[in-house]
Amino acid sequence: MFSHIFVGVSDFERALAFYRPLMAALGIQARFCDAGRPWAGWQSSPDPRPLFLIGQPYDRAPHHAGNGQMVALLAASRALVGAAHAAALAHGGTDEGAPGLRPEYHEHYYGAYFRDPDGNKLCVVCHAAEA
Repeated sequence: MFSHIFVGVSDFERALAFYRPLMAALGIQARFCDAGRPWAGWQSSPDPRPLFLIGQPYDRAPHHAGNGQMVALLAASRALVGAAHAAALAHGGTDEGAPGLRPEYHEHYYGAYFRDPDGNKLCVVCHAAEA
């Protein structure tokens, strides 16, 4: 369904310091990093898409986090949800909801919510039953 998702950032180096450990915790492989542009991307596996991208807005205007917008990243296990949430908070993220079941979505929805250093809201979620 998605080709790519682009999340705007205001300080590229600060964003990299946040997103690199977050993506590593989820086992998501980096595809490229171009500080001259500046932007970076991570790819899905086994397919190369969708891509998750971060960078300064194309028009070079200041980035502003959107109210009501969120990107949810898929985790293969509930343990990875916790690891990603911890990595986010350890690298400048702010907590928006600790890892846990959210049965109001469905019986196996296990997610955690946080914001990156620019205020972009993210979720990491596992939809599988506990092993």
